[in-house]
Amino acid sequence: MTPFHLAIRVSDLPSARAFYGGLLGCPEGRSSAQWVDFNFFGHQLVCHVVAAGGSAPTRGHNPVDGDDVPVPHFGMVLEMADWEALAERLKTAGQRFVIEPHLRFAGQPGEQWTMFFRDPSGNPIEVKGFADLDRVYER
Repeated sequence: MTPFHLAIRVSDLPSARAFYGGLLGCPEGRSSAQWVDFNFFGHQLVCHVVAAGGSAPTRGHNPVDGDDVPVPHFGMVLEMADWEALAERLKTAGQRFVIEPHLRFAGQPGEQWTMFFRDPSGNPIEVKGFADLDRVYER
């Protein structure tokens, strides 16, 4: 699979570096005074500083299996051992969850573990865990 590229707005680079590089463990790539690249689990995530007052995407929520899922959001699909390790690291660090880590679609196609949290700039992130990555798109 080739890497996916996503650029997001952040309020400042030091908090983006602490969150993505420090807490999530994403290696830092190139940067300037206004942006920084991270290796987001094999994909290119670019955090761009956008001045206050710049237009932000409209935010909403969508019901999914009993959860009020923030939209838009981005994230990653991980193998279960990696998902469990990240969930534990976030809990230990005191990360506030929008949706606590839990099992979704239990016993159904697409059964997955999920958690939602926000970065320091308020960007919602979902991380999913699958016991079998070959079943991610199962219907």
